Amino acid sequence: MAEVGIFVGTVYGNALLVAEEAEALLTQQGHHVTIFEDPEIADWARYQGHYSLVITSTTGQGDLPDNIRALFHAIKDAGYFPQHRYGLVALGDSGYEHFCGGGKQFDALLQEVAAQRVGDVLLVDAAENPEPEQVTNAWVERWGKLI
Repeated sequence: MAEVGIFVGTVYGNALLVAEEAEALLTQQGHHVTIFEDPEIADWARYQGHYSLVITSTTGQGDLPDNIRALFHAIKDAGYFPQHRYGLVALGDSGYEHFCGGGKQFDALLQEVAAQRVGDVLLVDAAENPEPEQVTNAWVERWGKLI
Protein backbone atom coordinates (compact mmCIF):
# COMPACT_ATOMS: atom_id res chain seq x y z
CA MET A 1 0.00 0.00 0.00
CA ALA A 2 0.97 3.67 0.17
CA GLU A 3 3.43 5.64 2.27
CA VAL A 4 1.56 8.54 3.91
CA GLY A 5 2.98 11.45 5.89
CA ILE A 6 0.44 13.38 7.94
CA PHE A 7 1.51 16.99 8.45
CA VAL A 8 -0.30 18.66 11.34
CA GLY A 9 -0.91 22.33 12.05
CA THR A 10 -2.50 22.67 15.46
CA VAL A 11 -2.95 25.14 18.30
CA TYR A 12 -5.30 23.49 20.80
CA GLY A 13 -4.96 19.87 19.68
CA ASN A 14 -8.04 19.29 17.52
CA ALA A 15 -5.99 18.88 14.34
CA LEU A 16 -3.69 16.43 16.13
CA LEU A 17 -6.69 14.41 17.32
CA VAL A 18 -7.98 14.28 13.74
CA ALA A 19 -4.49 13.23 12.56
CA GLU A 20 -4.33 10.41 15.11
CA GLU A 21 -7.77 9.16 14.02
CA ALA A 22 -6.64 9.39 10.37
CA GLU A 23 -3.48 7.45 11.17
CA ALA A 24 -5.52 4.60 12.66
CA LEU A 25 -7.97 4.49 9.74
CA LEU A 26 -5.25 4.59 7.07
CA THR A 27 -3.21 1.96 8.89
CA GLN A 28 -6.29 -0.30 8.97
CA GLN A 29 -6.42 0.08 5.18
CA GLY A 30 -2.85 -1.19 4.96
CA HIS A 31 -1.02 2.12 4.47
CA HIS A 32 2.23 2.97 6.27
CA VAL A 33 1.60 6.26 8.12
CA THR A 34 3.79 8.74 10.02
CA ILE A 35 2.52 11.87 11.81
CA PHE A 36 4.64 15.03 11.85
CA GLU A 37 3.65 17.48 14.61
CA ASP A 38 6.56 19.87 13.98
CA PRO A 39 7.11 19.22 10.28
CA GLU A 40 10.23 20.32 8.45
CA ILE A 41 10.98 20.53 4.74
CA ALA A 42 13.12 17.36 4.95
CA ASP A 43 10.06 15.48 6.24
CA TRP A 44 7.97 16.86 3.40
CA ALA A 45 10.59 16.05 0.76
CA ARG A 46 10.63 12.37 1.86
CA TYR A 47 7.09 12.03 0.54
CA GLN A 48 7.89 13.01 -3.05
CA GLY A 49 6.33 10.20 -5.07
CA HIS A 50 4.26 9.12 -2.08
CA TYR A 51 1.34 10.85 -0.29
CA SER A 52 0.96 13.66 2.21
CA LEU A 53 -2.12 14.51 4.21
CA VAL A 54 -2.15 18.05 5.58
CA ILE A 55 -4.47 18.54 8.54
CA THR A 56 -4.45 22.09 9.82
CA SER A 57 -6.50 24.42 11.94
CA THR A 58 -6.72 28.17 11.42
CA THR A 59 -5.67 30.90 13.85
CA GLY A 60 -5.92 34.68 14.00
CA GLN A 61 -7.05 36.24 10.76
CA GLY A 62 -7.00 33.06 8.67
CA ASP A 63 -3.40 32.22 9.55
CA LEU A 64 -1.59 28.92 9.92
CA PRO A 65 -0.64 27.61 13.36
CA ASP A 66 2.96 28.28 14.41
CA ASN A 67 4.00 24.63 14.26
CA ILE A 68 3.32 24.33 10.50
CA ARG A 69 4.11 27.88 9.36
CA ALA A 70 7.83 27.18 8.80
CA LEU A 71 6.99 24.21 6.56
CA PHE A 72 4.61 26.38 4.54
CA HIS A 73 7.34 28.95 3.90
CA ALA A 74 9.96 26.28 3.15
CA ILE A 75 7.68 24.72 0.52
CA LYS A 76 7.08 28.16 -0.95
CA ASP A 77 10.84 28.82 -1.10
CA ALA A 78 11.56 25.40 -2.65
CA GLY A 79 9.00 26.19 -5.32
CA TYR A 80 8.30 23.00 -7.30
CA PHE A 81 6.81 19.66 -6.17
CA PRO A 82 5.18 18.03 -9.24
CA GLN A 83 5.77 14.51 -7.86
CA HIS A 84 3.95 15.32 -4.64
CA ARG A 85 0.42 13.98 -4.11
CA TYR A 86 -1.63 15.24 -1.20
CA GLY A 87 -4.96 15.52 0.57
CA LEU A 88 -6.01 18.37 2.82
CA VAL A 89 -8.32 18.73 5.81
CA ALA A 90 -8.91 22.30 7.01
CA LEU A 91 -10.42 23.01 10.42
CA GLY A 92 -12.06 26.34 11.14
CA ASP A 93 -15.07 28.16 12.50
CA SER A 94 -17.56 29.84 10.17
CA GLY A 95 -18.17 32.47 12.85
CA TYR A 96 -14.88 34.05 11.79
CA GLU A 97 -14.29 36.06 8.64
CA HIS A 98 -11.46 33.87 7.29
CA PHE A 99 -13.14 30.47 7.68
CA CYS A 100 -10.56 27.67 7.23
CA GLY A 101 -8.07 30.27 5.98
CA GLY A 102 -5.02 28.29 7.08
CA GLY A 103 -6.03 25.22 5.13
CA LYS A 104 -7.12 27.23 2.11
CA GLN A 105 -3.73 28.99 2.07
CA PHE A 106 -1.90 25.67 2.24
CA ASP A 107 -3.98 24.20 -0.59
CA ALA A 108 -3.38 27.28 -2.76
CA LEU A 109 0.37 27.01 -2.13
CA LEU A 110 0.47 23.32 -3.01
CA GLN A 111 -1.40 24.01 -6.24
CA GLU A 112 1.08 26.83 -6.98
CA VAL A 113 4.07 24.48 -6.58
CA ALA A 114 2.43 21.93 -8.93
CA ALA A 115 1.62 19.32 -6.28
CA GLN A 116 -1.21 16.97 -7.24
CA ARG A 117 -4.25 17.01 -4.97
CA VAL A 118 -6.00 13.67 -4.51
CA GLY A 119 -9.70 14.16 -3.79
CA ASP A 120 -11.40 17.33 -2.61
CA VAL A 121 -10.32 19.57 0.25
CA LEU A 122 -12.42 18.94 3.37
CA LEU A 123 -13.48 22.09 5.24
CA VAL A 124 -14.70 21.34 8.77
CA ASP A 125 -16.76 23.94 10.60
CA ALA A 126 -16.38 23.86 14.40
CA ALA A 127 -19.68 25.75 14.71
CA GLU A 128 -21.49 22.75 13.21
CA ASN A 129 -19.08 19.96 14.18
CA PRO A 130 -17.48 20.53 17.61
CA GLU A 131 -15.99 17.02 17.37
CA PRO A 132 -14.29 17.23 13.95
CA GLU A 133 -13.34 13.55 13.77
CA GLN A 134 -17.04 12.73 13.32
CA VAL A 135 -16.79 14.43 9.92
CA THR A 136 -13.17 13.73 9.03
CA ASN A 137 -13.17 9.96 9.59
CA ALA A 138 -15.50 9.21 6.67
CA TRP A 139 -13.50 11.57 4.42
CA VAL A 140 -10.21 9.92 5.43
CA GLU A 141 -11.61 6.46 4.69
CA ARG A 142 -12.63 7.59 1.18
CA TRP A 143 -9.30 9.35 0.64
CA GLY A 144 -7.40 6.24 1.71
CA LYS A 145 -9.15 4.27 -1.03
CA LEU A 146 -8.07 6.84 -3.65
CA ILE A 147 -4.38 6.48 -2.93
